[in-house]
Amino acid sequence: MKKVALVTGAGSGIGRNCSLALVKAGFQTVLTGRRQEALDETAKLVDAGSTTVIPCDVTDPASVEALFAGIEQQHGRLDVLFNNAGNNVGANTIDNISWEDWQKVINVNLNGAFLCAKGAFTLMKKQSPQGGRIINNGSISAQVPRPGSAPYTSTKHAITGLTRTISLDGRPFNIACGQIDIGNAASDMTEQMGAGVPQADGTIKPEPTMDVQHVADAVVHMSELPLSANVQFMTIMSTAMPFIGRG
Repeated sequence: MKKVALVTGAGSGIGRNCSLALVKAGFQTVLTGRRQEALDETAKLVDAGSTTVIPCDVTDPASVEALFAGIEQQHGRLDVLFNNAGNNVGANTIDNISWEDWQKVINVNLNGAFLCAKGAFTLMKKQSPQGGRIINNGSISAQVPRPGSAPYTSTKHAITGLTRTISLDGRPFNIACGQIDIGNAASDMTEQMGAGVPQADGTIKPEPTMDVQHVADAVVHMSELPLSANVQFMTIMSTAMPFIGRG
């Protein structure tokens, strides 16, 4: 029987590429996100029957509950969650960040990650055989900020705390939790890198990016490990991006 993986934010970018890689690796892959059309486009890129599309708003507890009820009903279990859905707002200093923008980022990046991890943990704890793996998308911003990124960086630092806590709480139930911190993977969110982005010294400079397939391969590696082993934290980044020594 195929193992079952769930990818949030599967309609584009890193989520789409990781979904395709998991299917190729033999996982029955559940695609979720807000946009049905985008999820269907991802599903069309692989063989029919290798994916299950269940739209979900990760910020809505009822929608997330329905997602995991659907997974349990259709597949009976969940082996891997790639907790990937995220968003951002324009860069600004904290005095110019609106409450609405703060909430927008918190609701998806942190509240959404919490709700999906909670749903996965609940199902993995009660299924037989018990256990599974949760992989959180932390981002380089889980370690160091970019200028003007208070909402995004705050959520990603919080993801590290969530990862550590789930890792500890999951031990009695054979639930592993790890985090992948991604830097400058070429996607819709990094298109502006070539034109230049703000640096810690106040300048605007272009930054190198890497093929998003490397991220997908890393997620598959983490997913395929036996539950007796875990990649607790992985940083995968464009080699020359300004991270080591940033600032």
